[in-house]
Formats: sequence, structure tokens, C-alpha cells
Amino acid sequence: MKIRAVIAATLLAVALAGCASPGVGVGIGVPVGPVTIGVGGGSGGLNVGVGTGVGPVGVGVGVNQRGQVTGGAGVGASVPIGGGPVRAGVGIGTGTVIYDPADHLAPVVPPPAGTVPPSSSQQVAP
Repeated sequence: MKIRAVIAATLLAVALAGCASPGVGVGIGVPVGPVTIGVGGGSGGLNVGVGTGVGPVGVGVGVNQRGQVTGGAGVGASVPIGGGPVRAGVGIGTGTVIYDPADHLAPVVPPPAGTVPPSSSQQVAP
């Protein structure tokens, strides 16, 4: 079972590496069941998110300081802080933007049958 999770996480990391730039970051996380909720900072700015991993390989989804939803995968190491479940870690990974609120190019819904679609000058960004 663990080997399947490692293979899946590795494949996701490779897939994301093909479409995004690498980055380095430092974060703090608190495990809640099978996931970790954390906050981190790195070459891409600040990020709050949720992730999971097996061994040194992890995947997660977060929201950065610009409101972008990002997905990422990486490898890293962490150490416990005090006697509780809180850990601090350092890792190297890659990520990609899944949703960007600054991207005003919303999909255009086709007009009802029998109507003329609006021209580009008539369209208004949301």
C-alpha cells in the first residue's frame, strides 16, 4: 500500500515538474488525520494549504498571497518542534497555478440557439 502512494506522489511530482517552475520554501504544519495543514514561505511567496505525503515525497493544494490556488509536489525533510505533532520542514518542489483570480478570461457560454453571439467589444469581463 505504501509503495503505491510513493509511486503516485512521484508521478504527480514528475507531471507537475513538466508544467511549472521549481521553487524552494520553508513551512510549518500540523497533522490532522491523514493530511497536514500548514503555512509556508518560499521563492513563490507565502502559501497556506493542506498536503499529504509518504516519506520525503509530498503533494498539496494551497492558496498564496495573491489568492491563486496552487497545486504542488516535492520532496523534503522535517523535524518536530517541542513534544507535540507540530513539525518544521524544508523542501524542494514544483507547483502550478490551478486558479488565478487575476485572470479575467472567463469561459464564454454559448448563446441560446437562434441568437447572435456578442462581439468582442460587447463582452464584459466578470
